[in-house]
Amino acid sequence: MELLEVRHLKKVYNTRLGGRQCVALQDVSFTVSQGEFVAIMGASGSGKTTLLNLLASLDKPTEGEILLAGRNFREIRDKELSIFRRNNLGFVFQDFNLLDTFTLRDNILLPLVLSNTPPEEMMLRVRPLAQSLGIEELLDKFPYEVSGGEKQRAAVARAVIINPKIILADEPTGALDSKASAGLLDKFSALNAQGRTILMVTHSANAASYASRVIFIRDGRLYNQIYRGGLERREFFDRIVSTLTVLTEGGADIG
Repeated sequence: MELLEVRHLKKVYNTRLGGRQCVALQDVSFTVSQGEFVAIMGASGSGKTTLLNLLASLDKPTEGEILLAGRNFREIRDKELSIFRRNNLGFVFQDFNLLDTFTLRDNILLPLVLSNTPPEEMMLRVRPLAQSLGIEELLDKFPYEVSGGEKQRAAVARAVIINPKIILADEPTGALDSKASAGLLDKFSALNAQGRTILMVTHSANAASYASRVIFIRDGRLYNQIYRGGLERREFFDRIVSTLTVLTEGGADIG
């Protein structure tokens, strides 16, 4: 089942003085199936952040369509967008975006509070989720009392607790050391094994090697995509690095 459909996306920005247009994305089309783990890679300025903002409904395309579970973003009224995001999209950011005056528990529960979820249901959801992410004993601590990896796992719990249709992760390992990064990516793999759909923007070939598919963006266009299939993670990593090498050197497209 195709959960996410991206059709011929184009995004054009006007320069500050309006004298020149910048084409950030051009004719980008792809789909993401239910339960897939997809990574998006590209050089700085390639358009991957613009693409993520469009998929997060934080910006609107100049042309093209985005459908999530058959719902066309163009048909959602502006005043409904925040509710749509809260109910359907889980976000994981590079800098965690946790509230320092809230405990980890309160940070994780915030989306449910905003959705007026009954307290009993909130408590039933938070503990098993925290346990699966290895932060059950940290729920009463504040963000400044825990490590970066533990903060990011709390951020993942906050994204997942609403049972979103898709998790959107923006450079989730960017602020973590190698050990914390590996721990987080293992948690992503476990969530994906449970049927969660994940779309992750990353510059890290190692992070991307945990995905089942990698989409490469170059100069605002879909350059290539490769599938892990039956490859071991190390083999997939090598394929990602090879593709990135050709991409950055400006060579011909690879199959």
